[in-house]
This record gives sequence, structure tokens and C-alpha cells, in this order.
Amino acid sequence: MPDRFTARLWNAQQGHKAIEAAWGYAKPLLLAEHRLVLEVRPESRSLDQNAHFHALCGDIARSGIEWFGKPRKADEWKVLLVSGHAKATKQEADVVPGLEGELVNLRESTARMSRQRASSLIEYTLAFCAEHGVELRDSRQWEINPETGEIT
Repeated sequence: MPDRFTARLWNAQQGHKAIEAAWGYAKPLLLAEHRLVLEVRPESRSLDQNAHFHALCGDIARSGIEWFGKPRKADEWKVLLVSGHAKATKQEADVVPGLEGELVNLRESTARMSRQRASSLIEYTLAFCAEHGVELRDSRQWEINPETGEIT
């Protein structure tokens, strides 16, 4: 028996069937006195959204825009964009001293973002690119469906 049961729910009828299937998986384990975790949460960002955001970060890095006096790598732009997006959307920003006295921005995880939040981050990043004249070579073909947050 696999060690995990995962189901995506998209409507009441399908969701009910998936929950029944989850119970069929969980019941024998519970009867055998295994401890389990049940988590119901909004679906997190898609792999397409992740790829799109990372492509945008790469485009910004390749553009040569400087931040605090020097060009930044894609992973540095990711930190800057996630932090800026959090501030722009009224999320808490928590900058704390690190273990060696450096400043660390404890930012939200993009992997745990909802599809809607990831869509908002991509829109924020696209606006940044437009304001700074960034040519979007890697991500030009992608558009975001505003209702679902999916890349089309």
C-alpha cells in the first residue's frame, strides 16, 4: 500500500467520491492503529505558474537591470520580486538578523502559494518588467487566465 493518498477536488460530486476513496485508504490504517494526517486546503500554484515565474526571473536577470549597484541573478530577482509583491499586497514583511548578524527577509514560500496568489505574483512581475523595459524572451508565449490562474 502506498504511503500517501492525494486527491484534487474540483466539484461537489467528484469531491464526495474522492473523500470516500480517501476513507477506504485510511480506515484499515486507522484500525491498525496508525496515526494519519488529513489536510484540506486550497490547491497550490501549478507547475506551469512556477515555470512561468522562473522564466520571468531569468529574463529580468538577462536584461542586466541593476539593483543596489549591480546586476542580479535570477534567484536574487526571485527574492526581490516575492518580497516586493508581499509588500504591495499588504502582506507582512519580516526582516530579521540572521545567524551571523546578516539581515534575512523571511518571505512567503512560492511553492505554498495558492493559484490565485501565484497569478498575482506573475502579474506583479510582468508589471515590473513593463516598467523597466525587460524583453520577455522566455515567457512571451504565456498568458494567464484571470479566473483560474492557469497559464494558457
